[in-house]
Amino acid sequence: MKRITLGLAALIHAIAFAQIPPASSLRWSEVAPGVWKATVGQPESLTLLSAAGAMAPRRAALAAMPPAAFPLDQADIEGRQWAAKTAVRFPLAANEDIYGLGVDFTAMRRNGAVFELHVDHWDSRRGIAGRTHAPVPLYVSTRGFAVLFDSARYLRVSVGHGVRLAAREKPPVIDRTTGKGWQAQPRSDSIEVLAGAPGLDVYVFAGPSPLDAVRRYNLFCGGGALPPKWGLGFLTRVPTRSTAGQALADVAEFRRHGIPLDMLGLEPGWMSHAYPCSFEWDQTRFPDPKAFLAEIERQHVRVNLWFNPYLAPQTPLHAELLPYAGTHLVWNGIVPDYTMPAAQKIFVDHLKRTIVDLNPRAVGGFKLDEVDGYDRYLWPDTAVFPSGRDAEQLRQTYGLLVQRAVFEAFHRGDRRTMGQIRGTNAGASPYPFVIYNDNYEFDGYITALGNSGFAGVLWSPEVRGSNSGEDMLRRTQAVCFSPLALYNGWASQQKLWTHAAVKEHIRNAITLRLRLLPYFYNAFAQYHHQGTPVIRPMPLWEGLYAPTADDRAASGRSGPPTGAAAAGQPAVAGKLDATTNPYEIPPAAREVKDQYFFGDSLLVAPIAPNVKSRKVLLPAGRWYDFHTGRFAGENQTIEVTPPLATMPVFVRDGALIPLLAEDRQWAPAAAETVALEVRHYGDAPGRLSLYDDDGETFDYERGGFSWTQLSVEKGANGGWTGAIKPDANGQRWSYGEVKWTFMPAP
Repeated sequence: MKRITLGLAALIHAIAFAQIPPASSLRWSEVAPGVWKATVGQPESLTLLSAAGAMAPRRAALAAMPPAAFPLDQADIEGRQWAAKTAVRFPLAANEDIYGLGVDFTAMRRNGAVFELHVDHWDSRRGIAGRTHAPVPLYVSTRGFAVLFDSARYLRVSVGHGVRLAAREKPPVIDRTTGKGWQAQPRSDSIEVLAGAPGLDVYVFAGPSPLDAVRRYNLFCGGGALPPKWGLGFLTRVPTRSTAGQALADVAEFRRHGIPLDMLGLEPGWMSHAYPCSFEWDQTRFPDPKAFLAEIERQHVRVNLWFNPYLAPQTPLHAELLPYAGTHLVWNGIVPDYTMPAAQKIFVDHLKRTIVDLNPRAVGGFKLDEVDGYDRYLWPDTAVFPSGRDAEQLRQTYGLLVQRAVFEAFHRGDRRTMGQIRGTNAGASPYPFVIYNDNYEFDGYITALGNSGFAGVLWSPEVRGSNSGEDMLRRTQAVCFSPLALYNGWASQQKLWTHAAVKEHIRNAITLRLRLLPYFYNAFAQYHHQGTPVIRPMPLWEGLYAPTADDRAASGRSGPPTGAAAAGQPAVAGKLDATTNPYEIPPAAREVKDQYFFGDSLLVAPIAPNVKSRKVLLPAGRWYDFHTGRFAGENQTIEVTPPLATMPVFVRDGALIPLLAEDRQWAPAAAETVALEVRHYGDAPGRLSLYDDDGETFDYERGGFSWTQLSVEKGANGGWTGAIKPDANGQRWSYGEVKWTFMPAP
């Protein structure tokens, strides 16, 4: 009887497995330099990359990167498709750390966790890993590559979780009662992804370093966003029901207090109807939009207008887009299907005609709200759309589709934009929209900022009204070293000058932000032209690893993993084996989530409100205090107790930091020539390629830009000397006199 039972069990097991095809190796083809693609099953026509617009990869920039072979053993990668499900498995080495998989607010390292990648509004009370504003299905390995799963479906990703029967190396079997070292979650050798789809495309981005892999991803998506120069100034949002007069009075108050301002955010009250929206000016609060915008332009400010994309029934735009609406409403407004080109065109034409074209120099952008979640107020998963897409596909791509439409409205007018978005996904790198949310927990803000660097998206904290001047100040200092600096006063009567005791410190932080415009703009130029993320979390800093010469030889790397790698200098050939990992992160740095790098040279360590001191991990190399120029440390963890007036920022040895030479109240205009100060820090010679263009139009797409070479060398007498070498092919340089400052300045 026992033999019969076992035989029956084996038969049932065999029948069950016969219904599901076995996993098989994938066929890879190189679709761009250092980028490989494989297909499992039959991918759907709507994917994340197609929704984002499938901008042409920057092939010349990809080709200029270090050559790299396929970074894995292809036999170790498997795919399976059955019914309406597709699964893919990648190997996970014992010394491999995984990062990415979206903008997370709680942690950075992904090993040992399971994620549900689902566009949603992040809420710390729920804590569902992967449900966030930007659940980009891109993971970054410390073994020097990245992987993207291009599907517009909710994805379930297991990272080192779930041991396979077929695994070659399994964790030891330990008796929990008598043994030691028993684990509730024994480590798996795999990263496994499941999609409820008939197929999907998978992309592998080679390194050689993790930063190089992220660069390839950004370049493959079309290069990073390049906002206008004024978009790197300061943004204030006025209360919801502000009138034109009250909004202009707010601008006047900024000028009176000497606080720089470049953007003015109008909340729902600018429209005649909100939740759902009319996309028409309110005739009571804004009776003469043209006159209002003309005055905004005279004040050297751009307006940024809030909207959510759900259309009120009593508007002309509603009637035009009704044939393209999905089956369910949001706040009683229709949800247009923007996967349909005709619907996008109607929307873009309306934005241009009724808003942007009223004054293209004054209308700077939009805040695209409510495209993320929650489930309780967006369309349910039962919804369908006239294109034949379903609720899940639109949920995963709606932020991408709306960004694409708004960007097109500005691109057609040859005016750049800087906006905000509350939900996005893979492929968004080229779009100048910064993610935000309503969660206001400081530590989570900073963790999300670091994680954005793995995902090819921009994220920024914000400042709101507060009963504490210190709280408002510390938050202001943090946002001034993020992609978008803003005060969100939509629900508060408080202003940045409300707390008199810290008003000057707040003003100084925002003034410094504007003075650092050349440095910040250079970082964005690297993002666009070279794919290098503006914000770089600690695991993407190549100098963090400080590998030995033997490590570099084992990986084929011809030079040290320093910032030079970001310029495409070192070269690598061949793939890594299971034992070699030249980018293995020191244990102390694997989960550092409260500090990050902005650009090539600045290490930013925000300090939370009501915290007097904090620890800072300084990577290999010598680091200097940004404010004083004094030596801070080298390859060590230090503790700092900054004064209230400053936030901890450190500069690498030999760095050149370009600043505007004088304080200003708004960003320089396209035709304006301004003086430059270049600060040199440390004891090493300095080199910098400084980018410039007109800062307002898309002329840079037509070659209208320059990379000017700045350098600092020590002369025979021991003194430092700065030099400038113009770009022989450059078509733009808006800096006049250059002042050299050698820190610490006397």
